[in-house]
Amino acid sequence: MKYELYYWPEIQGRGEYVRLALEEAGATYVDVARGPRGTSAMMKMMDGRGGTPPFAPPFLKAGKLVIGQTANILLYLGARHGLAPKTEAGRLWVHQLQLTITDFVVEIHDTHHPLGPSLYYEDQKPPAKKRTADFWSERVPKYLGYFEQLLTDRGGAYVTGRKLTYVDLSLFQIVDGLRYAFPKRMKAFEADIPGLVGLHGRVAARPNIEAYLASDRRIAFNEQGIFRRYRELDD
Repeated sequence: MKYELYYWPEIQGRGEYVRLALEEAGATYVDVARGPRGTSAMMKMMDGRGGTPPFAPPFLKAGKLVIGQTANILLYLGARHGLAPKTEAGRLWVHQLQLTITDFVVEIHDTHHPLGPSLYYEDQKPPAKKRTADFWSERVPKYLGYFEQLLTDRGGAYVTGRKLTYVDLSLFQIVDGLRYAFPKRMKAFEADIPGLVGLHGRVAARPNIEAYLASDRRIAFNEQGIFRRYRELDD
């Protein structure tokens, strides 16, 4: 099946978690909004009447299905491309972990826009600095410590054991993004999460992911996405 992925064309954002899964699976897909008139096509689908229009990107067109929400898309792809356990209990567990990652992604975004995305960063610098301090003292240890413990408890190369799932791909993106947005803070914190650091390296070395990261399909981190680098927040 040839998939159509709809997401903003200039940022990694939430769409990157889906791209990583598609790339690891070796799936054929089109990143629609990055093509001619692609953004218009994406907006048209969101404005559609009747059916099941998505609220916001990312969403995936798979045959007649239109699937929205990152975790929901990954639930679908995981079962079809060997990126999730075969049992229902296992699939639900991995989906639960992805939803936890989704919560963490919101908190990452809110470090630089704690008062909301409609305001410029320059209009919320003091609250952003306070939010970032709390994020690194309380939230990062809680979230990443949880996933670190899962890796330790299972004793395998990946979160569920020996077999990679889409959650491992998403954790790769979390580590990669935090290294970009908070290079100083993340460097100091990595000693506390050796398992996740190792996981990041193993995912990056997988043939399909390595090829993707070296290609122009991988959009570079920039100051428009979830992971933004502001020097005053990394002090």
